[in-house]
Amino acid sequence: MWLKKLEEVEKRFLTLEESLGDPEVHKNPAQYQKWAKEHAGLAPLITAYRRYKDLSRQVEENKELLEDPDPEIRELAKSELASAKEELARTEEEIRILLLPKDPNDEKNTFLEIRAGTGGEEAALFAADLFRMYAKMAEGKGWKVEVMSEHPTGMGGYKEIIALIEGKGAYSRLKYESGVHRVQRVPVTETQGRLHTSAVTVAVLPEAEEIDVVIDPDDLRVDVFRSSGPGGQSVNTTDSAIRITHLPTGLVVTCQDEKSQHKNKAKALKVLRARLLDLKTREQQEKISEERKSQIGSGDRSERIRTYNFPQNRVTDHRIGLTLYHLDAIMEGNLDEIIDPLIAHFQAEQLKAGEN
Repeated sequence: MWLKKLEEVEKRFLTLEESLGDPEVHKNPAQYQKWAKEHAGLAPLITAYRRYKDLSRQVEENKELLEDPDPEIRELAKSELASAKEELARTEEEIRILLLPKDPNDEKNTFLEIRAGTGGEEAALFAADLFRMYAKMAEGKGWKVEVMSEHPTGMGGYKEIIALIEGKGAYSRLKYESGVHRVQRVPVTETQGRLHTSAVTVAVLPEAEEIDVVIDPDDLRVDVFRSSGPGGQSVNTTDSAIRITHLPTGLVVTCQDEKSQHKNKAKALKVLRARLLDLKTREQQEKISEERKSQIGSGDRSERIRTYNFPQNRVTDHRIGLTLYHLDAIMEGNLDEIIDPLIAHFQAEQLKAGEN
């Protein structure tokens, strides 16, 4: 069934290739860009499909050679047949993954919201550590990080920090980070050397464009107040901080990082738009079956997803049972060896759900 579908996709790919080579199309930049994007999006699938067809031919040819009177040729064919079959199975799996429905948000920038949970000051310090970890990861991938809002504590932690991460693949790589992150370590505030357990909540939301979420100004209550720093002391002599309340949903966003009231309002609206898109997406997901929900991962923010144990230099992702014993390297932003298996796991869940 999917082979028939791929024949149609390849026809479309060839049509696009021909159109993109037409000088007349170049005269319409918008149309050219649209087709070029579609062509680039289909390229990995077509490359895999063509490899699949080539390997299928190799399999059939080697099957025929198994009947050859020459024993050396038969032996060679047997070896090449096994190799081609193995590669064919891998390519088929790759194609099935490429055919999975794309998350429309995958190419978007992302908001990262980190909040201290149980554990008081130690949780706030770990929130700061997690933010540093994600910032290091972003730096390594050439992504841009812009802090939208922060509520620091006196000891260098964060009650809450919200950042916008801009770059290719930011949302698709970070979306499985939503949930409760648990830390086990001896806090700097602990005089008896006892191990404490604290928790931090992470939420990853795709950036919403104005076309994704339309906000009616009449639905907003905007309050202006004076910025305050750790401990509540005033850090600004003008009323530049902004609190926006979305009346229909009760969502509240506060921003006080900029000295300009207009800049704070623009940042707050960006965060609000992302939260409204997230709310809309979650409402849609609740309408679909439990089976479908399981294939995309629950993303439940109350779900404990990972434990960071500092005395053992261990990190465990509970969703896939993955344990690594180089937490120090992970905290430096080297998250790919956790994220890659997570993506593979959820893709496998999607494939399984599609077969049932």
